Amino acid sequence: MDAFPPFDPNGEPEDDNGTDGRGPRLREIPLRMVWPNLITTLAICAGLTGVRFAIEGEFQRSVMLVLLAAFLDGIDGRVARMLKASSKFGMQMDSLADIVNFGVVPALVIWLYFLNLAPQVGWIAALIYAIACALRLARFNVMSENPGRAKWQGEYFVGVPAPAGALLVLLPVYMGLSGFEPGQPSAYVFSVYTVGVAFLLVSRLPVWSGKALGLKIPRTTVIPLILAVALAIMLLAAFTFEALILLALGYLAAVPLSFVAYRRREQRELAAQARGEG
Repeated sequence: MDAFPPFDPNGEPEDDNGTDGRGPRLREIPLRMVWPNLITTLAICAGLTGVRFAIEGEFQRSVMLVLLAAFLDGIDGRVARMLKASSKFGMQMDSLADIVNFGVVPALVIWLYFLNLAPQVGWIAALIYAIACALRLARFNVMSENPGRAKWQGEYFVGVPAPAGALLVLLPVYMGLSGFEPGQPSAYVFSVYTVGVAFLLVSRLPVWSGKALGLKIPRTTVIPLILAVALAIMLLAAFTFEALILLALGYLAAVPLSFVAYRRREQRELAAQARGEG
């Protein structure tokens, strides 16, 4: 027996005689349909509470809650697929939560910590970042509904994804919490940096997604992978903000490498297609 029997979360279609025009109505739904949306709700709570701590000047807690929101965002979809609980409602809620957690919240945190030292310019930069995040998520939703790319192109995001954008835009906060003293000149510099991250969000740069790794790895890489993960966890636990700085800089360095790899793959595919037609 299937542990999770099929269920249409969008309800049964209206019959030909339906006249109320309000769409399908459900009297009962399986409890498993609730869990992914509950995780998404917790992610929103974590992100907004991060803003509260930022207002109170507790930026360490604020950053941790943004990271917690990113973690919860990363598992809600997987939980939905595991429980066979995916729904249109959940997809829309997840997208709105991403706008809050990775657009609005980081913009406010970076403004409260650093960019307010350059009041007008800093606030404009924060607004540009938040708007860019919303545009990036809207584009992602449209592209997911109309998949027209080759299968191998699905291994790449179009532009930097929203969670990674939040990781990158908070780099000045990591630096400040690691001992860097903020000042007005640096606030202007980081305002430009914030706009740069916004550009990466809405750009059409191919960014490797990691989906090609799959669930299987060579036997010889198991132990090195375990050691690498353990080392990363220890670094994050012992030198949290220094490790986040390295992670953000490493991601930025990987963007041009991803672009080069994409172009090479594209040229190989075009060459193979030309040989096939010839």
